[in-house]
Amino acid sequence: MDDMIRHIEPLIPALRRYARALLRDRAAADDLVQDCLERAIGRWHQRRADGDARSWMFAILHNLAMTRLRRTAGRPPHIEIEAAGEAGLAVSARQEDRLRYQDLLAKVAQLPDEQRAVLLLVTVEELSYAETAKALDIPVGTVMSRLSRARERLQGMMSDGAQRPPGRPYLRSVK
Repeated sequence: MDDMIRHIEPLIPALRRYARALLRDRAAADDLVQDCLERAIGRWHQRRADGDARSWMFAILHNLAMTRLRRTAGRPPHIEIEAAGEAGLAVSARQEDRLRYQDLLAKVAQLPDEQRAVLLLVTVEELSYAETAKALDIPVGTVMSRLSRARERLQGMMSDGAQRPPGRPYLRSVK
């Protein structure tokens, strides 16, 4: 039990970040992470002893997220009446950095699911190409090509034919 906790507990913040980036909803992402943790704890004995718990956990989270996204693809978002008040209509501050950040997140959200997943795992979660391939159950070459396409598409969307202004966020490259 201590071994399991020692492997899983440090991964929770990274799992939450990845879930939030995939689902773009804090409550749904937290539910997804909880489902992931329940599944991992319940099936801890099924993981490969020589395998990396990090890749295994991200694979579980990714698969649960894709299943959830497929199920909700045709449904409109559910908004409770109480939540549709003034808080839902509030406008955030207009600072330039915040706008750039929101623009970047919106563009990342427009990427195809396969490209977005690879981009987030490699650049945000700092998984290696091999770890990302293992988490998504795809070849390393596919990781590299999806990452390349995602970066090209994102750069094209962010530039919109214009020169990149100073201060515009960069995506790191991690191998």
